Amino acid sequence: MAQIQNRQVVSRRRLIDTMRPLLSSKCPFDNLPTRRRSHFGEGIIAEEMKELCWLKPELIAQVSFSEWTAYGLLRHATFHGLRDDKEPRAIVREL
Repeated sequence: MAQIQNRQVVSRRRLIDTMRPLLSSKCPFDNLPTRRRSHFGEGIIAEEMKELCWLKPELIAQVSFSEWTAYGLLRHATFHGLRDDKEPRAIVREL
């Protein structure tokens, strides 16, 4: 279950239904794949790219996390819901 901005509980099915029209065969990120995995198993290598499901970057997720890793990934991320108060292009990495 996830909680969104207006505090309604959203089921996984509803979240999937929201994401389905945004499915894409192409990865929208310039920094993938990574050349290799880190010592801790971080990164997405080329062999894994074809197994992943990509979305057009049109949704904004609200997440909490413990820290950014040295590889620029989120550690211990928790999904809290989708936001609709900003445009996706306005989102930047918070330091």
